[in-house]
Amino acid sequence: MKQHFTRWLPAIAKTAVAKTPNSRTALTVAGVAALGGLAFGPTAVAAPVTSGPHAGATAAIELATGKRGATVESALTTGGDKVPTKAGRPDREKLIPHGVEGAQSRIPLDDAQLANARAIVKAAKESGVGERGAVIGVATSLQESKLYNLGHLGAYNDHDSQGLFQQRPSSGWGSPEQITDPDYSAKAFFGALKNIGGWRDLPLTTAAQTVQVSAFPYAYAQWEEQAADIVAQLW
Repeated sequence: MKQHFTRWLPAIAKTAVAKTPNSRTALTVAGVAALGGLAFGPTAVAAPVTSGPHAGATAAIELATGKRGATVESALTTGGDKVPTKAGRPDREKLIPHGVEGAQSRIPLDDAQLANARAIVKAAKESGVGERGAVIGVATSLQESKLYNLGHLGAYNDHDSQGLFQQRPSSGWGSPEQITDPDYSAKAFFGALKNIGGWRDLPLTTAAQTVQVSAFPYAYAQWEEQAADIVAQLW
């Protein structure tokens, strides 16, 4: 079983950042103890309520992304009160129509995470799942990968799970290259979501779990408020 997110270890033995011609970046870490605390695919671990990642997690992300020094938190980050939503953007009732379930978690977001959130929101628009679908997608990725586009993590991978949604090639989600493409992976998630009858009327965690089939089905609920804030700001 994976460790909790806040128990990441900071040591990385080998780091590689692979970029494709369309500027997609997938983080791959071989032989590491740094990213072992993420919630991965069908064996996702519920992250504890926290105002931010453990110092070890921050150090691991900095090493994996080539960053050094303090992380500068983006303006579009942990709460809707930081960046006022503009006129015409979705209201709270559209984003969270059923209310949140249980205690909520929040983490600060860097530019890489925000770029991935934008990709998910864009895919939601193009897939026709609307604002509510976007919230479900962003919340699911917050749980599965903390909005990082992760490649194969070697011994610390959960089976062959990769990408923003920790989708598995062996389960038919696509090739490793496809599921580490944010647009492809998000649209694959939304395609599966649309196949769930009455998904718009389901609680977020039920809708996400039906797609993801996680061993920790209630883990997605904790990210609903932050996901709603992100979608409100990016829509």
